[in-house]
Amino acid sequence: MDHIISNKRLTIEMAGALLEPGSKLTLSNDSKEAILKCRRYLDSKMEDIGRPVYGVTTGFGSLCNITIPAEDLSQLQHNLVMSHACGTGETVRPEIVKLMLLLKVQSLSYGYSGVQLVTVERLMEMFNNDILPVVYQQGSLGASGDLAPLAHLCLPLIGLGEVVYKGEVRQSADVWAELGWEPIKLQSKEGLALLNGTQFMSAHAVWSLLQAERLSDWADKIGAMSLEAYDGRIEPFYSHVHEVRAHKGQIETAARFRELLEGSEIIRQPKVHVQDPYSFRCIPQVHGASKDTIRYVKSVIEIEINSATDNPTVFPDEDLIISAGNFHGQPVAIPMDMLTIALSELSNISERRIYKLISGQRGLPNFLVAKPGLNSGFMIPQYTAASIVSQSKGLCMPASADSIPSSQGQEDHVSMGANAATKLVRVVENTERVLAIELFNAAQALEFRRPLRSSWTIEKIFAGYRKVVPFIDDDRYMHPLIEKSIDFIR
Repeated sequence: MDHIISNKRLTIEMAGALLEPGSKLTLSNDSKEAILKCRRYLDSKMEDIGRPVYGVTTGFGSLCNITIPAEDLSQLQHNLVMSHACGTGETVRPEIVKLMLLLKVQSLSYGYSGVQLVTVERLMEMFNNDILPVVYQQGSLGASGDLAPLAHLCLPLIGLGEVVYKGEVRQSADVWAELGWEPIKLQSKEGLALLNGTQFMSAHAVWSLLQAERLSDWADKIGAMSLEAYDGRIEPFYSHVHEVRAHKGQIETAARFRELLEGSEIIRQPKVHVQDPYSFRCIPQVHGASKDTIRYVKSVIEIEINSATDNPTVFPDEDLIISAGNFHGQPVAIPMDMLTIALSELSNISERRIYKLISGQRGLPNFLVAKPGLNSGFMIPQYTAASIVSQSKGLCMPASADSIPSSQGQEDHVSMGANAATKLVRVVENTERVLAIELFNAAQALEFRRPLRSSWTIEKIFAGYRKVVPFIDDDRYMHPLIEKSIDFIR
C-alpha cells in the first residue's frame, strides 16, 4: 500500500494496512512546504530571538535555565539523542516499531516542530526499506514524551544505535554505509522534536486496538460455539431485553449472537434448564461493555495520532514558539488502562465458559473425554487459561494512577503511559491465548451434541478449525494443539 502523508486524517485501519509488506510513505507537497516553512521561520528567529527558548537555545528538563552558545546548538541536539537512549528490557516487536516510525513522521509533517525536511525523509526511507531501529520496552515515563524509546528510534538518524535490516540486527552506521546514506546533522530544536512525543505509547495503542477489534469479534464467535456446546438458551439475546437498557455494545453483541446462531438445530431444541450461568447469559452485557470501551479508546487514539505532540510547539504564522506540555501521555494512558481492563474481561468470562464446558454438566462428559479417569482430557487447558487470566488481572492495575517526579522535580507529574502501553500488549496476547483455549474446548464439546447441528456460520468455523486441530479421543500432547488454536484465530 502506498500512502501520502498529509493533513488527511490517519485512521487506525490505515495505520494497520501500512504494516503490510511493501507499503511505502511519501510526503504531500503541502506537508513538505509546512515543514520547510517552519524550519525557515526557526532559523530566522535564531538570529534575533533575544530571549531563551526552551530546548532551542537552552538545556533540557531542569537544565532549562542554562543558555547554550549558538555554535553548540547542533551538538546540543546530537548529545540529546545520544544521552537519552537509556532503554532496557525486552525489545519492542517490529510491527510496533514500524508504527512508531509512521506516527513520528505524521506528527512532524504538520510543520509545528521545526525539523529539517531531510530528517523526516530519512525516517520515511527507514520505514519504506524496513530498516527498523532496535527499541526497548522500558525507560519511558510517558511525559516529556517517550524520551528513551524515541531516542533509540532516532539514534540511527545520526548514525548510531542498532537496526534490524533484512532479518539481522546490525549497527546503523554499517547499514548507512552499505546504502550510501550519510548521517543527519541535527539542527537547533530537532533532537527535542524527535524525542518529545507520544509515538511509543500511541504505536502500542494502535497495534492493540487492531488486535482488540479482531479478538472482540472472535470472542463473539467462540462464545456462540460454547453456548451451543453447553446447550444454552437464546432468550437472553432477544432484542427486547437490550432495548430497555440501550448500551450500544450490548445491543450489538446480542444482535451478533442471533445472527451467528440463526438456523441452529441445537439452539431451537427444547431446554430442560430454566436459565444459564452468567458467563453465558450475560455475554451481551460483558462483551458489549468491552466493545464500547474499544470504540471509545479508538476515538481517543485517532485524535492522538493526528496531533503534534513535541515541545516546544512552533507557530510560524503567529510568530510564536510556545513551551507547553503536548508530550504528556495522560490523554492516552488512561484509555490504554481502560482497554487493558476491557480485554482482560473478555478472557475472564471466556475462562468461566471453559470451566463450565469441562464440569460434566448438561450431558457433557467430565473433562470432555469419553473415559475420564484414565484420561485427564481437557482438565489442564482450563488450568492454563486460569493462570493466564490471573496474570492479566494483575496487569489491570492502572499504570496511569502512578507518578514519580523526575528531572530534579521540574517534571513532577508523569503519566506512566509507556507502562500502560507495554502491559496492554501483554494482555492482548493473553486474551488471544485464552480465547484460543476456549475454542479448543468448545469444538470438542460441540461434537457431543451430534447428530444435531449448529448454525451454518458456527459449523463453518468448526469445519475450518477441525482441519488443523482434531477431536481428542484419548489423552495426547496438548501444547501443540493450543498453539495451533492460537494460530487459527490469529
